[in-house]
Amino acid sequence: MKRKGWHSTAAYVGLLAAAFVVAWLGSYRFFRSQLDNAAYDAMFRLYRPKPWQPQSAILAIDEATLAKYGGMHIRKPLADALRLLAAVHPSAVAIDVTLTDRGDNAADDLALQEAFCDTPRLVLSSLLMDDPVRWEDPKPEFARCAAAIGHVHAEPDDNDSVTRSISLEKYIGRDRRWALAVEGFRLSRGGGVPLERQGGYDTGDVEVAGVAIPAKRTDDGRVMRVRYVPPGVTIPKISLERLLDNPSLAAQFAGKAVFVGVTAETLVRDRLFTPYAFGRSSTGIEINASAFETIAQRLFLTDVGEEWVLLFSLALVAAAGVVFRYLPGWWAYAGGAAVLLAAVVTPYICFTHRLIFSLATPLAAATLANLTAAMYYHLVVRRNWRLEQSTRERYQQAMHFVTHEMRTPLSAIQGSSELISKYALTEEKRKQVADLINSESKRLARMVEVFLHVERLTAGQMELKHESIPVQQLVETCVSRVRPVAERKRIAITVKPVESELQMSGDRELLEYACYNLLTNAVKYSPQRTEVTVTARGEQGHIRIAVQDQGIGMDSKEVKQIFHKFYRTKKAEESGEAGTGIGLSIVQQIVEQHGGQIDVTSKPGEGSCFTLVLPAFVPAPAPSPAERH
Repeated sequence: MKRKGWHSTAAYVGLLAAAFVVAWLGSYRFFRSQLDNAAYDAMFRLYRPKPWQPQSAILAIDEATLAKYGGMHIRKPLADALRLLAAVHPSAVAIDVTLTDRGDNAADDLALQEAFCDTPRLVLSSLLMDDPVRWEDPKPEFARCAAAIGHVHAEPDDNDSVTRSISLEKYIGRDRRWALAVEGFRLSRGGGVPLERQGGYDTGDVEVAGVAIPAKRTDDGRVMRVRYVPPGVTIPKISLERLLDNPSLAAQFAGKAVFVGVTAETLVRDRLFTPYAFGRSSTGIEINASAFETIAQRLFLTDVGEEWVLLFSLALVAAAGVVFRYLPGWWAYAGGAAVLLAAVVTPYICFTHRLIFSLATPLAAATLANLTAAMYYHLVVRRNWRLEQSTRERYQQAMHFVTHEMRTPLSAIQGSSELISKYALTEEKRKQVADLINSESKRLARMVEVFLHVERLTAGQMELKHESIPVQQLVETCVSRVRPVAERKRIAITVKPVESELQMSGDRELLEYACYNLLTNAVKYSPQRTEVTVTARGEQGHIRIAVQDQGIGMDSKEVKQIFHKFYRTKKAEESGEAGTGIGLSIVQQIVEQHGGQIDVTSKPGEGSCFTLVLPAFVPAPAPSPAERH
């Protein structure tokens, strides 16, 4: 039983391990990025961080500005706005406006160049072009006035066009440009060149002005998740047109990092969305301002290492396994629901601590583990129920066996005891009755012992004896026991000569019962003045013991069913002989436990032949002279 339990536990653990592997590989293969991104956006909208004071502001080139100045003819107005900003001393000015070509008016270009040169801590933008791959930089006369040039790429994710992170750096060969937000922060703090600090295989810090930015390495360089300002926090945004109409508004830019860019929807080339979007697009300059706030406020969102995700997923699988293994009934399902809840809640708790924990793999692992454990639990319950039903049936069958097989010896014992108690018997008669009671008591004890042995063998609770049994002796013993019954019906029992050296291997008591049962049936269902023939011979490592009668016989359909418990042929029931149909079932169990089989040939009205085919006894080889010494 312990071995069986060990195998059951190993199978259970194996199924859970398979569920973990399928969840892990399946989540990576099919839905991890989509589900994690959806959960990430939902947590952004659900969580309300502590509000902060923005350190940046946006000078917007909006629809009103374009309408007033006739489109993007804004170089002169931009120059005027920069002079107003310089007067309030912003911490840095980052401009996301394409300035690669000459303007329509040389005087406007000159005015803008002078404004650039008069603006301290100025960052101009460059674009990374694809065909051919090149940097599209500002005009040289503009670039000379800039303290830094940063790239303005804010690529959305491939799956859903939501911009959740920015690339801190972009490369063309060895020519690297840092992000506009990074350069703006560096200059606003008076920092030097950003420094890379190596972390693990796919992570590492970028140190900018004394601030370590955790950045995940990708094929495009290092990326930083943007902590977008939540509801309740607003980055000041003033239209260029309004600023020029009301110069006093410049005071709102004092001491802040100013991001200048296009917010007019008619000119924005790429429709960008954030986790807060709700269908409303954002602009690149707004995303760069949020990236600056992420760095300035040190509100970094750090991805938890993949090894922790796998360990947590494995822990969820183990928890589901334990829950369904040891908790009963609805408690198990409640525990499974708690495991699923842990898979969902843990990423959110991590998010509130600015840690990004994957939802897809733990949720897939918890779901599959719960399903696997629940199905296994259901199957185990059904198996136990079936075992209980089988035990109950076997108990009922045992009662039938007792009432059927033991009725005769009990009746003999009861009748003999009544004779002794009621009548004055002679000493000789008393001795005969006492001998009968003694023999029937022993017979009853043997029947009980045989029955218990068969039950234990069927339940796997005992092992067979393997002893050498002389075939001739076994046949003679069984025939001598059944002969008195045969004589009452005037049935002759003929035993063909059996070779004295024939021996078979097995449990003597069980095999005697099997042989005796066949002989009893042969006598019981044979007419008077017929013959029962018993033969025994060896054949290819087996012993064949055949019992041939001249009884009622059976057709082929009946032969296929006679070993089913409680089955009796129609003619057997009409014969008037008592029986329950369990004897042959027990004989079959005994023979199969010995590794043998029963062959049956029969024809209605011509009799039947039952043949026990059992393994012959194989003596152990004699030890060699070396082994004896």
